Amino acid sequence: MGTTTEERRSWTQDPEGVKRDILSVAVSEFAANGFSGARVDTIASRTRTSKRMIYYYFGDKHGLYTRALEAAYLKVREGEASLDLDHLPPAKALARLVAFTFEHHRENPDFIRMVMIENIHNAKNLAASQVIRDLNVAAIDKLADICRRGEAEGLFRPGLDPVALHWQISAASFFNVSNRPSFSAIFGPELYDEKAQVCLRDQTVEAILAIVATSTGK
Repeated sequence: MGTTTEERRSWTQDPEGVKRDILSVAVSEFAANGFSGARVDTIASRTRTSKRMIYYYFGDKHGLYTRALEAAYLKVREGEASLDLDHLPPAKALARLVAFTFEHHRENPDFIRMVMIENIHNAKNLAASQVIRDLNVAAIDKLADICRRGEAEGLFRPGLDPVALHWQISAASFFNVSNRPSFSAIFGPELYDEKAQVCLRDQTVEAILAIVATSTGK
């Protein structure tokens, strides 16, 4: 496939913007079709570049998939970083983090689908990514700090495991998206209207706060 003058100008004037554009489309394509079903030609047709330049930037289809997976995780962690949790009291910090996680997952179903695809393949690509490991270490460190502060103030139970807490926060937020089709088919779609989703989010926040609270801190 040939390249246009406009495409060449984009590559030279804004290469990082072109990469972001490619990765955004790639996340959508891989989430919809999996690694095998996704087509680099389709990604190229929806971006400001060509298949040749995609391979130039990312090496091959596997390299593009890995970078797209990393970009999906980075979006979550950047959102968490923007919450400014360090300056909030621990209970409010945790409540804000839980609410953010619930809403982020709800608003980014492509992220959930990519994680589901990774689980089908035993997380082989995810486990091989140092970038994703580093991103998630930082997330656990932030949660551990909230737990330490809450314990120091006598509000949270001692000895909370931040990894287990992260699992509990993720569980409800992830299930809400991953199992929407099957849950709706069995029980109806009512839990997925806006009012019900806000209620579920608030109940999830309350449940996590109840898990961490001391008997006197409730």
